[in-house]
Amino acid sequence: MDDKATQVATRAAAHNPFGDPFGDHAAIRWGIVGTGRIAHRFAQSLAHVPHARLTAVWSRRRAPAETFAQQHGAQAADSFDALLQSGIDAIYIATMQDSHAHYACAALEAGIHVLCEKPATVNAAQLDRVIDSARASQRLFMEAMKPPFYPLYQKLRAHLADDPIGDIGLVRAGCSVPGVPDDHPSLSFEQAGGALLDIGIYEMFLAVDWLGAPLDVQTLGRLGPTGVDTFASLNSQHEKGIAQLFCGLDLFGKGDAFIAGTQGNITIHENWWNPARATVRYVDGRVVELEAPFGGGGLNYETEHFCDLIRSGALESPVMTHAKSRQMIEMADAARAALGLRFPCE
Repeated sequence: MDDKATQVATRAAAHNPFGDPFGDHAAIRWGIVGTGRIAHRFAQSLAHVPHARLTAVWSRRRAPAETFAQQHGAQAADSFDALLQSGIDAIYIATMQDSHAHYACAALEAGIHVLCEKPATVNAAQLDRVIDSARASQRLFMEAMKPPFYPLYQKLRAHLADDPIGDIGLVRAGCSVPGVPDDHPSLSFEQAGGALLDIGIYEMFLAVDWLGAPLDVQTLGRLGPTGVDTFASLNSQHEKGIAQLFCGLDLFGKGDAFIAGTQGNITIHENWWNPARATVRYVDGRVVELEAPFGGGGLNYETEHFCDLIRSGALESPVMTHAKSRQMIEMADAARAALGLRFPCE
């Protein structure tokens, strides 16, 4: 083992007092980077995850971090380095996507497992650097893509295993949210905002989850006054079929999803990315209604999965794989290239 690998292993061991892998009931100690809406939702969801607790939080602005820490029973770290040295086992990155790769690589190199808010990075090149850091540090990295961990999504998968709809060849999904304030981070060019990375990444997940890797992506869209994409429509060819996707920050677009096979189809009712109800229709006339309400804020399901992976010593999720994250961001890269959109952080 070379000197750098030895240093990584030493740092990793220091952050893992339970041994590697973790014990079945070891409490996973979490830190959070960022104090925005999704960070609050994560902290609220974490309270519903067995044997996990929030330890520390850090934000570039001290006051919001202190308020956040008081609300959720944690400590406010003085710096990002202090957060990494606070005894945490895992970190949730809840900042805008322009900083995801930086925080993820730093945490992984410090021997800390990383659950990173979607999109994992701004582009595929950044994602490759993060994955390389995860492999070098022998630590777990996962993009926080919540839908596949929801009870309804898993119930649907189990139902189709017993009563399939044939070969699936079409995925159609979209969401567009009107009335986004001018100062909202989603409209920030400097922070790599825009509809494709903020919203479209969900639809891209659905496409690759059911149809496989993208082979070709055709995109129409428009850029808004701040320079980010405010609407985009994608037609993509995949290994198993075609996807029709849209995302926007100005129009009011319905948020359901449609999946078609040779023997039936599925509608995941809105909001499909927080799935609770689906309808399966078959060519023989049968209709099956599936319901599975979710609780705990919704992010608890992916977080519990992540904690279980840490305890088992896994370095990659079998559900939200590194390859799947790469396929998604490759779609976003192709779509942004078609619109001529490149961010300062690239």
